[in-house]
Amino acid sequence: MAEKITPRAKDYPQWYLDVVQEAGLADNSDVRGCMVIKPTGYALWEKMQRGLDKLFKDTGHVNAYFPLFIPMSYLAKEEEMAEGFAKECAVVTHYRLKADKGVPLHVDPEAKLEEPLIIRPTSETIIWNTYKKWIQSHADLPLLINQWANVVRWEMRTRLFLRTAEFLWQEGHTAHATGKEAEEETHKMVRVYQQFAEEFMAMPVLVGPKSDGQKFPGAIYTLCIEALMQDGKALQAGTSHFLGQNFAKAFDVKFTTADNKKEYAWATSWGVSTRLIGGLIMTHSDDNGLVVPPRLAPLHVVICPLGRTEAERGPSIAAAEKLAAELRAIPRDDFYGYEPISVKIDTMFDKQPGYRYAEYELRGVPVRVEIGPKDIEKAACAVARRDVPGKDGKKFGIPLADAAGYIDTLLRDIQKSLFEKAKKHRESTTRTANSYDEFKQMIEQPGFIYAHWDGTRETEDKIQEETKATIRCIPFDGPTEPGTCMVTGKPSAKRVVFARAY
Repeated sequence: MAEKITPRAKDYPQWYLDVVQEAGLADNSDVRGCMVIKPTGYALWEKMQRGLDKLFKDTGHVNAYFPLFIPMSYLAKEEEMAEGFAKECAVVTHYRLKADKGVPLHVDPEAKLEEPLIIRPTSETIIWNTYKKWIQSHADLPLLINQWANVVRWEMRTRLFLRTAEFLWQEGHTAHATGKEAEEETHKMVRVYQQFAEEFMAMPVLVGPKSDGQKFPGAIYTLCIEALMQDGKALQAGTSHFLGQNFAKAFDVKFTTADNKKEYAWATSWGVSTRLIGGLIMTHSDDNGLVVPPRLAPLHVVICPLGRTEAERGPSIAAAEKLAAELRAIPRDDFYGYEPISVKIDTMFDKQPGYRYAEYELRGVPVRVEIGPKDIEKAACAVARRDVPGKDGKKFGIPLADAAGYIDTLLRDIQKSLFEKAKKHRESTTRTANSYDEFKQMIEQPGFIYAHWDGTRETEDKIQEETKATIRCIPFDGPTEPGTCMVTGKPSAKRVVFARAY
């Protein structure tokens, strides 16, 4: 099966598309720039949803839903947002088609909307227009709302999961009585994203603010998590925005304070999307196909009973069924999302064993168990871990009586090993530049670069124009030594992280 996958070293972009398609995650749609998420890909998204949703609710948030359509005048009320999203908006101008006899289906010119509607690129405006009705008193705050939805941003260059015209996401929108509370929320939620990325996705991330040139339109500041993919490019995996009182003022959202004064509410917003699936693929997968961290795997274990005849297959199937039952009976805990371990018994006896094994390698199933006639004689089985392909990742002679416990431990070890491997890759490709000439040489190699920057938009734009590198993050825990900007020589309080990015 591996021959279906273009090697990463040969053509990384094609490798990525091959993994997406051959692992059955998504297809391109006939609608330009859109994708069809296939059952396996959607099952992965559902696991992400469940993990994130619990983290949101554990921090006091609740879910709601707001309209897909946004009046154009709403978007215009927040000047930075209007400017930031204007070129990406899909616009609805009519509400009816005509199907006259003998005339092709066409837009009814008499059904023009009085005001065009924007298909949401993000929901701050429609939500804050609604919050005006919901927020009257300090007793109504904080308002901690999350929405699971789809959005449309008319991208010119698209790639499955990473950048599509329509994508799925969650967007949190919160309102607070004070700026301090809103800022605490902004920081809390970027740490929730960090926890999800590192503990569920096994994807190490840098955490910190974006530069003003990279922040969200309409935000006072944006915090982010930034991950490094195997090809050395950065991926913005999640953002949390402190919006100040900008949207409250734009939509006149005031509340009565405890001392009976009128005050504008303070806002945050934060979101991650199906882009996380692309990040997961590019962090862990290999030339044999998809690799999925067990905490997010739709299928944890596949058991392949073997045998050439019905007489040989019967005992293998019986042993497989017993092991599957034992695995599903393992106590449910947070590692598995309080769900039973997901197990499949593969009985494709019309296929050669090698084909069957490769099929599950391609689809990223974390653990494969083989039980054949010789194993039955020894009351044992063979167990292969997906993150270590080939002979090194396969153990023979695992006693069937101990196999369920062994596999439970192995799944947890795979999760930890994937994180450590990704972290080691990031550390080995992170460097420090002390001059602009040195930076220009380094940026031609994959990875993160720490360098001093004078804090100006002009210098940031110059670096991007000349090197195609952007400031990905100003890490909270990055080097703090002061220095001078590598381009202008002006003072710099600390180094920032540059990279080329998706």
